[in-house]
Amino acid sequence: MEGDAMRQEAKESIEAAQNYRRELQLRLTGLKQACTQVRGSSSQARDALRRHFSELQAAAARLLAARLAQLVAQVDALEEQSLRPLTACQTLILQGVGQADQLLREGEAALRCDVEEDGLGSFNQKALNIHLDSLLEVPALVDVACVSAQLDDSVLEVLKEMVVRHGSVSSHPPVQIMELQERPGAMLVRWAKVDEDFSAVDYRLQYRRAAGGGAYEDAYVGGDCEVVVVHLDPQTEHLFRVSARGDGGSSWSPWSVPVAGSTSLAPHEWSPGTDGFILSSRRNIAMRCDSAPSGCPVLYSNGATYCPGQTLTFKVSAVGQADNRDGLGVCVERESGQETLQRDQAVCISTKGAVFVNGKEMTNRLPALALGSAVTFDMEVVALFSVGSSNNPSEGGANVKLRVTIGCGSREVVFDWLLETAVDGLLFGCCFAHTGWKVLVF
Repeated sequence: MEGDAMRQEAKESIEAAQNYRRELQLRLTGLKQACTQVRGSSSQARDALRRHFSELQAAAARLLAARLAQLVAQVDALEEQSLRPLTACQTLILQGVGQADQLLREGEAALRCDVEEDGLGSFNQKALNIHLDSLLEVPALVDVACVSAQLDDSVLEVLKEMVVRHGSVSSHPPVQIMELQERPGAMLVRWAKVDEDFSAVDYRLQYRRAAGGGAYEDAYVGGDCEVVVVHLDPQTEHLFRVSARGDGGSSWSPWSVPVAGSTSLAPHEWSPGTDGFILSSRRNIAMRCDSAPSGCPVLYSNGATYCPGQTLTFKVSAVGQADNRDGLGVCVERESGQETLQRDQAVCISTKGAVFVNGKEMTNRLPALALGSAVTFDMEVVALFSVGSSNNPSEGGANVKLRVTIGCGSREVVFDWLLETAVDGLLFGCCFAHTGWKVLVF
């Protein structure tokens, strides 16, 4: 017996050692990932700094060269403008010198030779015509341009101060992504501040495909701490990162650690071919385009793709005239020819904010739909029970009670909705009596 106990103790020790080793291996893996992140982010930071300062140096050199060329051009223009009258005066003086030289030669020749009185008279008359007593006035040096360059050496101090304060390096961003939650053809991204000393005013969320290393693109800029990123292909991994901007600041903080995620849920689509509606290429946007006198039928989803436990969102991107028959909502099955969702086995909100359950209007109301309004439907199963004959209850179907929450703006309505039969999924739909309404579903 004592040997069996010792053997059992040895087995337990071996199992404990195996578990311990496995946990250590997991920690080594996590430590390796952490080291990879430190080295990878440091390498990216070095490359970003070198690239930025290289671009800054090139831009500064271009700016200085352009300013130098501008100032030299100003010097050239001043030089040309100032020399123009001086050059003209010089030309006149040289002409006068030439005339005086010519006159001197003729006068000396006339005196050396026996010239008749008429010849001397002609020479004297020529001398009078030249106006030997008339001299051009040459400007004094104080009246002539003296071009100089004024250079303020303080710009070097200002530049030095700006360069010293330009750029920063940090090891922990002030905001991080906390949760990714898949939606049909979309992803709900939530983030939060991790630096309590940082006062964030705006956030900037970006995303890109994980494969291929393409450039990030903006998904959201604003003050909220969550957003649904739409138009994502299912089964395709994307990277998400977020940055923040402080109160009164113009620059964004360092990016958070990129978080990878993908959605396995196919995107919601409207059913094509319904009269009075035009659909986008992805079929997730419907626009009411035709106000036929006979009315417009309900536009349903392409399938029963909404399931309890998910959030269904309608985003109003254009508005038209509101009507009591309008509605956005969820139903069990489609009914041909219906022009409203205000009927049995359906829940909806009208464009005027009224909430209908199985065709009956509730007392509580939500805000009327406006441009930019987002209407959300959240449902969860709270009861499932059989309904059968008195002799054998299992022969009948099953009733399902759903807890429904419809939200619009900052208000929401909560109620229980009883379905006659259990369903795997629900249809969604919309109906508008007038043109101009445009709705995105996700």
